[in-house]
Amino acid sequence: MADDSRTEISGGFGSYAAIGDSFTEGVGDPGPDGMYVGWADRFAVLLDDRMPEHTFRYANLAVRGRLLDQIVSEQVPRARELAPDLVTFCAGGNDIIRPGTDPDDVAERFERAVADLTGAVGTVMVTTGFDTRGVPVLRHLRGKIAMYTAHVRAIADRYDCPVLDLWSLRSVQDRRAWDADRLHLSPEGHTRVALRAAQVLGIEVPADPDQPWPPLPPRGTLEVRRDDIQWAREHLVPWIGRRLRGESSGDHVEAKRPNLLPL
Repeated sequence: MADDSRTEISGGFGSYAAIGDSFTEGVGDPGPDGMYVGWADRFAVLLDDRMPEHTFRYANLAVRGRLLDQIVSEQVPRARELAPDLVTFCAGGNDIIRPGTDPDDVAERFERAVADLTGAVGTVMVTTGFDTRGVPVLRHLRGKIAMYTAHVRAIADRYDCPVLDLWSLRSVQDRRAWDADRLHLSPEGHTRVALRAAQVLGIEVPADPDQPWPPLPPRGTLEVRRDDIQWAREHLVPWIGRRLRGESSGDHVEAKRPNLLPL
């Protein structure tokens, strides 16, 4: 049965391709060159450390804002063409948060893509959703996200896929794990996900991804309200505006690393 146990993968992975949306692209974790880093890039470094120098290759095909069907049509064929030893597949989150979407239907389409990938690449690691009880803009969708997460785990069982279970990663429920937009992870949040992904494959990691955060000083009601107003003005209103105009944050954005290249 597929799960997030610490089962060692003998010999390591010589190549890795990440597919998905803004989460896998790394939004919220800016690098010094202006491009996003993110958990997948950080995870790739951990994989690279286990291989002979200059032999590991990595591609990141993820693009922010992409819906499941876009990922399946644009990224899955490219991943099949590259045929890496490992693919991480995180998709469906942007579908689930849209009004009126059916988690059962999204899961059926996700499963068809998993079946397609497992026939062409070495190992497919699938990713569950986060527990959003502490995320203001997504708290009311917790039930839909939980249902989709249950489907993802069941699909992983059927296709013997390792599971990067973000629902159980308690450390990312702390607000410091999230970017100012409250929709994407912070650099520390991305780091903790990368560490958990390595643990799933039985890789020894330099830090515990669920290590407790240092205590925070208490916050007053006025401070919380001021932060909420600022967040709504800077992030929520523009996000709603894009939805109303039918725009995506990923319009005119291309994959940052479309080929398998050494790190």
